[in-house]
Amino acid sequence: MKENIPMTKFRLAHLGLVMAAIGFTAAAPIAGLTSVAYAAEAVRAEVGKPLQEAQKLASSGKNKEALAKLKEADAVGGKSANETYLIERTRGPVAMAAGDYDTAARSFESVINSGKLSPAESGKITEALAGIYYRAKDYPKAITAFQRALKDNPGDSQAREYLLQSYYLSGKYAEAAKELEGAKNLSESQLGMLANIQLKQNDKTGYVNTLEKLAANYPKPNYWTDLLNRVSGKPGFSGALNLDVLRLRLANGLLSKPGEYMEMGQLALQAGNPAEAMKIIDQGYKKGVLGTGSDAARHQRLKDLATKTQADFDKNQPAQEAEAVKNKDADALANMGLALVSAGKNDKGLALLADAAKMGDAAKHPDEVKLHHGIALLQAGKKAQATTVLKSVKGADGSADLARYWTYVH
Repeated sequence: MKENIPMTKFRLAHLGLVMAAIGFTAAAPIAGLTSVAYAAEAVRAEVGKPLQEAQKLASSGKNKEALAKLKEADAVGGKSANETYLIERTRGPVAMAAGDYDTAARSFESVINSGKLSPAESGKITEALAGIYYRAKDYPKAITAFQRALKDNPGDSQAREYLLQSYYLSGKYAEAAKELEGAKNLSESQLGMLANIQLKQNDKTGYVNTLEKLAANYPKPNYWTDLLNRVSGKPGFSGALNLDVLRLRLANGLLSKPGEYMEMGQLALQAGNPAEAMKIIDQGYKKGVLGTGSDAARHQRLKDLATKTQADFDKNQPAQEAEAVKNKDADALANMGLALVSAGKNDKGLALLADAAKMGDAAKHPDEVKLHHGIALLQAGKKAQATTVLKSVKGADGSADLARYWTYVH
């Protein structure tokens, strides 16, 4: 299956903010050559001096030189746990700024495991660590780190996005899908990820359900094109609904080729709706799609036929209506009603459609009658009534799908 859903690429710009949050101000200033106190523990001068110099160098952007100074501090023997903590806490953001992500990761791991961080600090540094692993494409470690960051801060939406990306990029589709399916109000990128996962897992039903959400909430041409192609390709889809598919394509701005306009115009005429045929043909002319090229004469013939058919419809409609009422022909009444609404005669057309719908099973295609009743109500600007009618369509021939899709049209 072709993947039509774009994936959003998340960037790691937020790590710079994390660095600022955990940077050099996080460690107490180390002044002079004598021991200083940090967290009620002593820092010896031989450790404190290179630490202080490293901080000054880093604050001036000299990160590689700062890392060298930290090696001097690290070389001091017999360091206490607090001295090691201070060195690693300083080294992590410095290494990160220098682009030495392996060193930064080791330092952040050491700081996180020291037990000296507050929950807020731990969450920030853990997210920085996760970002390093993500950048390095070490997704298993990134997943572990993002999970730990979310444990400290469950509401961190950015960390959750990266966790989902890490699941996806490492092939853990089931885990990513579980996270997404359990969430509410998914963004377009999250729905796109879920749709891609469902494609990879050959979950056709799940994919179409997600595609419907994308079309409803983020109405873009590629979503609607894929959705309508799939519904018309479903087993059991009724060819009688081809015009209704084209109506949805038109409503979503998907018609562009002369053949599409011609096909819709011809189908509308066959359905007894010359007003609709005239509208679609006129639109084709206005857009410069019809009336030009080698088929211009053919386009004109269809236009002339639509005009003549409309004149005949207007002349014969009262008699045909009386005949349909006499024969209790719900399908004929519904077709006539939709044609009248297309011609701008909303009250008369909607009344006929309502009468046809009340006949229920007297119609050969009762769900198609309700579908067209709902479409006509939309055309007449009665959206609330239309939604109620469209939701009542239950046909397994594609009519229920199309009715549901009309409720998505903005």
